Amino acid sequence: MGETTVKSLDDRTTPSSPIVADGRWAWLRARTPRRPRIWFELLLIGLSYWVYSLIRNAVPEQKAEALKNADWIWRTEESLGLAFEHAVNHAVNSVTWLIVTMNYYYATLHFIVTIGVLVWLYRWQPGRYAAFRTVLFATTAVALVGYYLYPLAPPRLMESKDFIDTVLVHHTWGSMASGDLKHMSNQYAAMPSMHIGWSLWCGLTIFFLAKAPWARILGLLYPAATLVVIVATANHFWLDAVGGMICLAFGFLVAYFWYGTWPHRLSKQVEPMLAVAPEASAPAPEKPAEQADQEEPVGSGR
Repeated sequence: MGETTVKSLDDRTTPSSPIVADGRWAWLRARTPRRPRIWFELLLIGLSYWVYSLIRNAVPEQKAEALKNADWIWRTEESLGLAFEHAVNHAVNSVTWLIVTMNYYYATLHFIVTIGVLVWLYRWQPGRYAAFRTVLFATTAVALVGYYLYPLAPPRLMESKDFIDTVLVHHTWGSMASGDLKHMSNQYAAMPSMHIGWSLWCGLTIFFLAKAPWARILGLLYPAATLVVIVATANHFWLDAVGGMICLAFGFLVAYFWYGTWPHRLSKQVEPMLAVAPEASAPAPEKPAEQADQEEPVGSGR
């Protein structure tokens, strides 16, 4: 008496006190993936991106500090023998159709592919949607810390290094990184690269969940192509990409500790939540021995 039972999906029951059962139920409810609601997800994504953009652009544009940090990044890459951004930038810029394509790639696919993967998860992987969305949000949130603590100028703003701002040279539409729209975006928020963080999130999501081999291959090629693009357009150092990868790793860890497993290991569909069963019925009281003796068994033949 006074206990409740928690019934699991395989019909096993375990007794627990009402307080423990209620606490466990609240904890399980918070951690159990539920079917996403389209209006809530649209509101959440829109609001989150607005807050992200607001905070990112509110970070003071510390030009002197950002250029100083860019020089340090460049010297570090040179010491490693991996300062290849300048060579790639000039080589790709010499092929007009290729660099213009990369400019549009940089300005558009960052959003289009990410939204496309979210829609695919919502429609065909509802049980995993919330976990992968958590990864994306946590990745983006921790990137804001990097923008605040480590202002960094992109290579194209390092005047002494002769990098080519490919958007300015080819008058490409759509990029807020330079040109007429440059004042709408913080020019010194290059570390970490969310072009890499988001594209790698898309790529790994597709790789883990897609069934078609060609889709999984494309999933892995997408962040690799994005890395080439951010270097060729002189918008990032390759070390910025490393920063984006670290942020994504943090995002996956957040989802792992919240859901108790990696996002791709959750059920594809939304499973029924564990339910707290009603209080167990009390056993019937034993009858006195004298009364039991007086009752005749059914079918005794008398």
